[in-house]
Amino acid sequence: MKRREFITLVGGAAAASWPLVVRAQQTDPVRRIGVLMTTADDREGQRRLNAFREGLDKRGWTDAKNVRIEVTWSVSNAEAAEAAVKALLGRAPDLILASGTSATSAAHRATAAIPMVFTVVSEPIEQGFVKTLAHPGGNITGFSNLEPSLGGKWIELLKEIAPAVTRVAIIFNPQTAPAAFVTSQSADQAAGKLAIELVRSPIHDVAGIESAIAGLRSQTDGLILLPDTFVNIHRKLVVELASRLRLPAIYPFSYVVAEGGLASYGIDLADSFRQAAVYVDRIFRGEKPADLPVQQPTKFDLAINLRTAKALGLIVSPELLARAEEVIE
Repeated sequence: MKRREFITLVGGAAAASWPLVVRAQQTDPVRRIGVLMTTADDREGQRRLNAFREGLDKRGWTDAKNVRIEVTWSVSNAEAAEAAVKALLGRAPDLILASGTSATSAAHRATAAIPMVFTVVSEPIEQGFVKTLAHPGGNITGFSNLEPSLGGKWIELLKEIAPAVTRVAIIFNPQTAPAAFVTSQSADQAAGKLAIELVRSPIHDVAGIESAIAGLRSQTDGLILLPDTFVNIHRKLVVELASRLRLPAIYPFSYVVAEGGLASYGIDLADSFRQAAVYVDRIFRGEKPADLPVQQPTKFDLAINLRTAKALGLIVSPELLARAEEVIE
């Protein structure tokens, strides 16, 4: 074959194949995921987001390659959520990952067409996001962060780690706390069994947090913090006040223990974001949110801060330490 004929043949083959590549790219565009985060752009927020990215990457979806992840931080109340969802819909995402009830609620009201996966939502049926856990029935599915027995577990843990406690205050903001846990039957049953007076203390602002905690007695009173967006935003204040007033407190998430809280019992939120990536992958591959069951937590981790326990004059039993997944010394 002559050189000129060879070049013509190769060039023709390349030209013939090039439109196929372009067409393949056009039929498989970069997917856009709008992420609404409850947290600020802090260490904990980045930990959750990284878990989501890692989960996607394992399933072939790499940020800035075949998927684009656009994050809005601090979507922690109804007003912020409404503004964030409005801006997000203007960018026409292919899917929304909503963290927290406020973000999920705003997105749910705004669109019934765009697929959505939620995390850190306590009561998806009661909030009207899904029809049932097994059959969500709409454009939304996701991962719940609570289950009914947790209220009693928190009471039992507080009594085990601080046996002198006879009264426990549950501090919550009625606008952001999960209603079922404010009136938790399992918490009432555990309190009755352990002869503990359970006091529900609704608050609406920072001054309310300070007032509620200031009214508690050291040694005999304790605190339980619900997975409440408002209280969580001000968790450092709660940890500081509990330390100053020598009050044992139980938190729903382990990162608060890393910040100085006494103990926590709950799910690893980063893991729920990692699981959310599985549902995103399945939706991108053709499945519908309506057919993907809402997942409830099955694994709960205990974390204990021994430095805080020592500062409060508490002795943590070897048995309790043996059950802990994380111990800060």
